Order: sequence, then C-alpha cells, then structure tokens
Amino acid sequence: QVQLVESGGRLVQAGGSLRLSCAASGGTFSNYAMGWFRQAPGKEREFVGRISEGGGLTYYADSVKGRFTISRDNAKNTIYLQMNSLKPEDTAVYYCAAARTLDRLRLQGRIDYWGQGTQVTVSS
Repeated sequence: QVQLVESGGRLVQAGGSLRLSCAASGGTFSNYAMGWFRQAPGKEREFVGRISEGGGLTYYADSVKGRFTISRDNAKNTIYLQMNSLKPEDTAVYYCAAARTLDRLRLQGRIDYWGQGTQVTVSS
C-alpha cells in the first residue's frame, strides 16, 4: 500500500510561482509512474501532468504546458510540481497520483493510489 501526502499549497497572487511536493511511502517509489491532477470548485478532476518511473518522460495538459514542470527525486520518494505564471483559473485542489505504468495515468479510473490533495488559490 502506497501513501501519498501532498504539501505546498497556499494562496498566491496571479503571476506568481509555487512548488508543490508529494511524498510517498509504503512502496517502492521508483516502480511507479506519478502524476498530478486538480479539481476546481464545481468542476470535475482533471489531468495536469505525469512523469515516468525514472523521470525521463513527462506529459502535460495543454492548459499548463510551458508554465508547469513535474520532476521527481527517487532517492527522496518525492515528486514536485513547479508552477509558474499562475493564473486565477489554476485555483484548485491539487492531487498527487501513483500508477504502476505511465499509461495508466491517462485514465483516472486506472490509477492505483491518490493523495488527499492540497489547496492552491490564485488571487487576481
């Protein structure tokens, strides 16, 4: 059983930057592809980005491409989401996810583990 704990969410002004972290425990971290999802008020949860087990492959939603960067440190069992040029529409609860393959992160129903989420609020 893998546990995921996100941190780093807070209130930030538009145009600012924020880095989220997701610490994993209870499994072999390097065996899992990891991803970030978000859910804004009144909306469905949506894909933000994903990273392969070794960190060599990353994919992003069009809405964040060029502004957000996912990275991972397998020695620390942690992934990060660096968010730059934040916009009010980035306001959401951000969730970390783990899956046994990178492809499984394409469908939320196939994700193996979820974190509890961290709130990011971007003020205009």
